[in-house]
Amino acid sequence: MDFIGTILWPIKWIIEAILVAFHGVFTSIGMDKDAGTTWVLSIVGLVLVVRAALIPIFVRQIKSQRRMLEVAPQLKKIQDKYKGKKDQFSREAMSRETMEMYKKTGTNPLSSCLPLLLQMPIFFGLFSVLQNAQHEGIGVGLLSKGLSHSFGESVFFGAPLKLAISTADGNVSVIVIASVMVVLMTASQFITQLQIMSKNQSPEMKASPMYKQQRMLLYVLPFVFLFSGFTFPLGVMFYWLVSNIWTMAQQFIVIRNMPTPGSEAALAREARVAKKNQRRGITIIEDEAPEAEPEEPKTTQRAQPVNPKNRKKKKKR
Repeated sequence: MDFIGTILWPIKWIIEAILVAFHGVFTSIGMDKDAGTTWVLSIVGLVLVVRAALIPIFVRQIKSQRRMLEVAPQLKKIQDKYKGKKDQFSREAMSRETMEMYKKTGTNPLSSCLPLLLQMPIFFGLFSVLQNAQHEGIGVGLLSKGLSHSFGESVFFGAPLKLAISTADGNVSVIVIASVMVVLMTASQFITQLQIMSKNQSPEMKASPMYKQQRMLLYVLPFVFLFSGFTFPLGVMFYWLVSNIWTMAQQFIVIRNMPTPGSEAALAREARVAKKNQRRGITIIEDEAPEAEPEEPKTTQRAQPVNPKNRKKKKKR
């Protein structure tokens, strides 16, 4: 076993265990054990388990993005400090100050890519499992020779799950299904990134270097999907497509309910909450200082004039 195979061995074991478990569930309710639909649904089950396990990582990602929002003004100051300076010394100083600020604040600009990076071993592990099934080999775990043969020979609407466009040999079904999935994968990823950038970014964040990196990523990812759609087998592409749809729905829920403070989504949420409270008849009344009561005019007692006779008496005393 080579070095890559040694690293992927535990991942492949887990993948096979989840696939076999879901395959057993679907066959127990009457689905054909050799049908491509059964194995595709098993792959969907694999996505649900993996993405559910990554929810804590996603929560950490949101917190990191919030911290990036807090340091965005400092990033802007560093960027403005070296604006227009293109010499190597200035570039190195700018990079050094930026990294020191990231270290000091505990932020990471690549945190948004962490869930995707953690899933890459799953992609390659599933790719390896499909390759092994293609040659009817026994899996490293619960995927027996019979199940491996069933998985390797399963067909989804005329397209074997083990084939890719590069290995289709003129199979029109493989080319059509793979092309449709590439379009859907690109569209789902583009919509996910676009709603983050257009609705869930504060003005400070849009002025930071990280925003430019996200914009670049927005237009680079379609080429990544084009490459994967040409080389990856349909089984792996089904995993990637369902994972992208999960990400899109997850981001929609987060942006709607926990938007970035100061962003367009945050303002929209405040408007929704205010409208909902208005429908319920809830009004927020601010405490007003009580008006000062007008003081009653003070009555001054007038001194009574003394009778001259009484004055004489007083003098005699």
